[in-house]
Amino acid sequence: MDYKNDIGYRRETLKKLLYNIQKSEDLIVKALYDDFKKPEFEAVLTETNYVISELKDTIKNINKWAKRKRVFPSLLNFPSTDYIFKEPYGNVLVIAPWNYPFQLALCPLISAVAAGNRVVLKPSELTPHTSAIIAKIIEKTFHVNHVEVIEGGVEVSNKLLAQRWDYIFFTGSVSVGKIVAKAAAENLTPITLELGGKNPCVIDETANLKLAAKRIVWGKFINAGQTCIAPDYILIQKNMKVNFITFLIEEIIKAYGKKMDKSPDFARIINTKNWLRLASMIEPEKVIFGGETDANELYISPTLIEEPALESPVMNEEIFGPILPILTYETQTDIDTIINRYEKPLAFYIFSENKSFAKKLIKTYSFGGGCINDTVIHFSNKRLPFGGVGHSGMGAYHGQLSFDVFSHHKAIVKKGNWLDLPMRYAPYKGKLSSIKKVLDWM
Repeated sequence: MDYKNDIGYRRETLKKLLYNIQKSEDLIVKALYDDFKKPEFEAVLTETNYVISELKDTIKNINKWAKRKRVFPSLLNFPSTDYIFKEPYGNVLVIAPWNYPFQLALCPLISAVAAGNRVVLKPSELTPHTSAIIAKIIEKTFHVNHVEVIEGGVEVSNKLLAQRWDYIFFTGSVSVGKIVAKAAAENLTPITLELGGKNPCVIDETANLKLAAKRIVWGKFINAGQTCIAPDYILIQKNMKVNFITFLIEEIIKAYGKKMDKSPDFARIINTKNWLRLASMIEPEKVIFGGETDANELYISPTLIEEPALESPVMNEEIFGPILPILTYETQTDIDTIINRYEKPLAFYIFSENKSFAKKLIKTYSFGGGCINDTVIHFSNKRLPFGGVGHSGMGAYHGQLSFDVFSHHKAIVKKGNWLDLPMRYAPYKGKLSSIKKVLDWM
């Protein structure tokens, strides 16, 4: 077993992982439902199918991604040939979140394995059914010295972080991300942090409101709003608000019915702690639609909040649930005042037919990634980097970039022996003017 140097072994092992996941897909979907009633459609679309697609793409391209890359040499080193070699970091720790517990555990693992690393995966303790089936699949696929799943709670995470790793990949909250970064700093361990933030959704007077409402309802309420790139709040041109709210309500009912608690297409909140946090954000006097809750079912209905105070709980932190505040603006200054209250978000959404308006917002604000006239879908393109900036994250991945994340890029110059120019060697007397001319020419 030479997973560090044998690319063929890595590819065959990933094929085995693909087979075991496809064979277990029904069990994975059931586990996701048992953990928080994730609908089958969403489980397949955002979890199992996404991972299967990632595996197929990696298996297809692993040889190309791992191949050394020849780069144009510097004339200063003439004669030489220059290369970039990709080598694995070594021992990698992947800490996965609960909101997409299969996808966000397996995708980093796939790339870390493809790059030749040994991986320890810590799945979320908040999704025990999904974590258990991940452990079974990994046990069937990998030798324990190659990939190992370690289940447990915060105490297990703390023990793992206390150890020395060659790379750490963490997906989760900003607060825990800071803990991970601090632990990594003790050993100067490189890290990727995929975090979150308050993702704005700006709608101007040129937007197609009905279509915007449809796309926002899908992006916001998929997974019951428990998505790091879900729109966190709406910021709409003041004169458009009334019509837009009408369209939003129509689309919510169309998606989940009038008895939304009976809908098979709407997930539940992950646990009581998060349910209580979300329920406390709902101010009844501000609710214009929804607001129904059921502690026993961990249910919170799709809820629209009109013009909450910027100091209110719902506007003070990332919501991460099915609550959508709607704010208005009249001028660019209004937009600036609201967006600049918060740290750089993971996602940013603009609905507009005004190209200059959209372009201005993209240039003005720093954020991880986003869409014009849609939500969330930028995540699905493997050719686009996915990651945050500032408090919303550190580093990016997806597609070939994921392979590169888990690879150290080693620079090599192979110098020819048939010519050895004397200019660089001491003694330097009389050489300075000549070397300056060479450097200026280059």
